[in-house]
Amino acid sequence: MSLLALSRSATSMTAVIGTILTIACTTTVAAKDPEPYRVSATYKITLNSFEIGTLRYESSVGFNGYVVESEVQLSALFGAVSWKGATRSSGTIHGVKTKPANYAFDFRGSTGAGEINMGFGEAGVSSLTVLPARSLAADTVPLRGKHLKGVLDPLSAVFALTRPQGKSPCGRRVEIFDGQQRFDLELYYRRQQPLGKGKAIVCRVKYVPIAGYRANDETKAMSRSTGIEIAFRPVTHAGLMVPDEVTIPTISGPVAFKAQKVDIKTSGRSKTALVKKRGR
Repeated sequence: MSLLALSRSATSMTAVIGTILTIACTTTVAAKDPEPYRVSATYKITLNSFEIGTLRYESSVGFNGYVVESEVQLSALFGAVSWKGATRSSGTIHGVKTKPANYAFDFRGSTGAGEINMGFGEAGVSSLTVLPARSLAADTVPLRGKHLKGVLDPLSAVFALTRPQGKSPCGRRVEIFDGQQRFDLELYYRRQQPLGKGKAIVCRVKYVPIAGYRANDETKAMSRSTGIEIAFRPVTHAGLMVPDEVTIPTISGPVAFKAQKVDIKTSGRSKTALVKKRGR
């Protein structure tokens, strides 16, 4: 998957990769009824160990609602190939159940621009606008009305993962619709590994395409991959599992997201830098 391919597939495989990282950025082991908090994070993106961009993420979570925003910037060949995507989602939280309300994704780059806007009702997606309108490739698996029921948008999906059973961030599955693709993400426990004075918990992530995707080599490779991993750094005093690194094998080499800085602010407390790395 080259940078050009990433930019051309802004609403498909890029959304999948972005969802994997976003899930990682906000997975928590907080109590059943956590106090409001805000998370700000910056990640470096590399392809075959070469830096190609950054991801900035911010979430604000209250007792009954949430707002999540992210921005991805990619650039290569001295700026000849570039892409920028901004995403925003909001909704409500009822107990352990997440109910999305609105989702917006806007992208612009050297290969074009576009946007996706979704609204949600009680049953699932109630409105959908995709611009520019485009014809489907012959190898696209048809998307049906049933695929829009009971799903979460990519950013709202993270809140379905904020109350895991026990202390492990692994062992979960979420159903996602990004405006074009319907897919599931499954997290499985893989191992623990040394990290500073403690240990990181590593989860394997399995991508399961359902509908709306292209049945091409790229999708098949992602669905067969057993090498997608998230290494979580436990931050016990904050009740969080902060991702230290996300690795995603692709047909063009590994894409990696490495934490540069993660700040957390809870009500009544000042902002604390949890992760900050320089030159890595």
